[in-house]
Amino acid sequence: MTGPEHYREAERLLKDEYRTAQSIADAQVHATLALAAATALPPGVNSPARTAWGSVTEGEQPDYDVRNSFA
Repeated sequence: MTGPEHYREAERLLKDEYRTAQSIADAQVHATLALAAATALPPGVNSPARTAWGSVTEGEQPDYDVRNSFA
């Protein structure tokens, strides 16, 4: 999973009205992994990976596969 995907999964798990302690713990893991991925972004304000993060935090689907930006 990419950082933005972890972010989305954490949000999805927390939006469930029937969430359990386990789903909250799972969401915390995804949020932590998303934070780690965001911290490891390559330099450059206009890099594709940063654009993908901007999309996900604004509720949009990124049009770029950020997994390709680290190759």
